[in-house]
Formats: sequence, C-alpha cells, structure tokens
Amino acid sequence: MNAFQFPPFAGSSAIQRTLRFVQHLPSFGWEPIVLTATPSAYESTSTDLLGSIPGGTVVKRAFAFDAVRRLSIARRYPSFIARPDRWSNWRFSAVRAGISLIDRYRPAVLWSTYPIATAHVIGSRLHRKSGLPWIADFRDPMAQEGYPPDPRTWKSYRAIEADAVRRAAFTVFTTPGAASMYRDRYPDVGEQRLRVIENGYDEASFASLGQHDKGPLIGGRVTLLHSGVIYASERDPSRFFEALGRLKRRGCLRADRVSIRFRASGNDELLRTLARQHGIEDLIELLPSLPYRQALEEMVRADGLLVLQASNCNQQIPAKLYEYLRAGRPMLGLTDPAGDTAATMRRAGAQNIAPLDDAGEIEVAVSKWIDDIAAGCASRPDRGCAEAN
Repeated sequence: MNAFQFPPFAGSSAIQRTLRFVQHLPSFGWEPIVLTATPSAYESTSTDLLGSIPGGTVVKRAFAFDAVRRLSIARRYPSFIARPDRWSNWRFSAVRAGISLIDRYRPAVLWSTYPIATAHVIGSRLHRKSGLPWIADFRDPMAQEGYPPDPRTWKSYRAIEADAVRRAAFTVFTTPGAASMYRDRYPDVGEQRLRVIENGYDEASFASLGQHDKGPLIGGRVTLLHSGVIYASERDPSRFFEALGRLKRRGCLRADRVSIRFRASGNDELLRTLARQHGIEDLIELLPSLPYRQALEEMVRADGLLVLQASNCNQQIPAKLYEYLRAGRPMLGLTDPAGDTAATMRRAGAQNIAPLDDAGEIEVAVSKWIDDIAAGCASRPDRGCAEAN
C-alpha cells in the first residue's frame, strides 16, 4: 500500500483512509505492507495515531522532501520542482524501496492512493517493473475543470490519471459522482474496473467518547463547529461570512449567544480577513489542531457541525462528513444541493442545506439552524445511515 499520508503525518483527515484499511484488511485475509514517506517530508506531524498502526505491520519510509519548503528562495521557486506535486522527488527512493519490498515479501497486489499524485506515479512504475496487479485509489477526481490551475500541472495530472485508469486492474473512487465522471471520460475502460469504496468513520475511535456528559463547548453560548481545512476555492467561506455579517447587523447574531468555531482551518489569515471585512470578529473562533480523539470529542460536544463544499466539488464528499454523521449533532450544510455531499446529508436526514455561493440562502439557513437549536428541534443525522456508510 503506497500512501504518502500515513502516521505521523498530520493536517488532513485524508490520513484516515489508508490507516483504517491497514487496521481492518487483516480481518479479510490481507496483510498490508505500507510504503510511505519519511516524516521530514511532512509539513506537520503528530504522534497521536502512531499507536493505531497494528503491531507487526511492515512500514517502509522512503526518503522524500517538500521541494517548495526546501528549495524556495524568498518564497519563490521554479514551478517544475512542484509538478505534479511538491513531493515528486519521493518517487526515486520509493520505487527502489518498493522493489525491495516486492522481492522480499512477494505481495499479491499493489495499491496506491491519491491525493498526492506522485503515489500513482510510483504505483505505475512498480506495476510495470513487477507485473503485479495494481489498484489505483483515486478517492476524488484528479484533473478537473480549472484544477489544478497551472496548465502544465493540469496536463501532468491528466497524464497520470490516464495512465492509472488504463493500466490499473481497478480504479477506486469515494463517490458515485466521481466514478461516473471517469466512466464518461474513459469510455474505452470497462465499467467493472471502476469501483466505489466510500469513506467512513472508525467506531473504535468513538467508543470512549460520550460516556460522560462534559457539557457544552462554551457555557451559555451555542457553538457551530467546522473541524478541518478551509480551502479558498473548494470551501470558500466568503458568502457564509457575508451572511453572518447581515445577521449580526439585524441583531439576530450576538457574540454572547453564538460562536462559530474553526478548528485547524489551515487558512486562519483568510478567515481573519473576512471576519474583519464583515465586522464579525467577535463571532469567530480560530483554534489550532487537536489530537484525533480530542477532535472527535469536540464534534460530539458541539451544538452543530458545519459542512462547506463548493459546487466545483460536486463529485466529492469531505471525509470529515462521515465523522460528523457518527457524532450525531445537527448539521448545517453549505454546499450545492445537486452534489454528492448534499445527497449524503439528505439520506442521513439532514435537510438544512444552502448553496455555498449564495449569501441570501445561507442567511436563511443559518437563521433556521439557530431557531431550531433554540427550540430543541434541530434534526440529527440518522445513526443507521452513519453505520451504513
């Protein structure tokens, strides 16, 4: 299993997918061998999930470095060093390490996983060198309209995905929309080779939570929590902040009653700028990352959970949504009603959904959410739907 994001990597819920496969595949008769990167390649690390790696798991860490951090001069760097991504140098040591692992352990199958595109470059090379069947776990679409924004990087992504779709025995996606996109894009590839394995949550991580009621996150105030990364395009909060500013000016939002908490946004400066622009600094909390189980506990204790997903990600579902479903708190979904994220929320019984780019509809949705919380009638996700996912 070739995955860049693996403990002690920190900063994205993307780490959970490979980690949970490694935990649970043995019960299905598979013994995972992990090929990942050296921790020095990660922008942020945390030891809190190292203990979740099953004992005896073979983990090989091949040398890699972040070319942008390492090679920038005055924050400038030649674009080719970050194509297809900042860790393209990882492929040199990873292919050598992968061949060594193949020679030693004789695995039955190769698996590589995006969102670090270099992982699929490595998977393809190992497949061609060894002849082993290869599974390319795309998760989400790679080359999309306007993404990546750099034309040369976009062409690199398109070439990598085309190679993976045509060479891999199976390609795997996390949403029906993503799989459908690739069926249309590559009609010459048999439909049976494109599969959907949704993301999910780990029940064991929730098992110790909620046994003792620790009360609200902030006494006397209702807290709406967004846990995880904010992207300027894919999760653009601009219209949301505009709606909050309108509600505050109307007297519908007061800082002594409501708090909007962003946990580990990775984009605090953007949020500060928007908060100043709309006069809502007193409503917004910006807090650093937490160890994984503490982050889950915060979700369970929040009065509500905020989902942000733009229409340019209609074929994607934030991995965090599945933990939100399991946390069982009322959700506010700011996303395109026609996308996969909204469809999953509706199946779970969450109906308070508004487009992320429409401040007027967001204003209505936030008002309804606050009224429902105050009246004690805010709908919560159906537990059965969470378990099904």
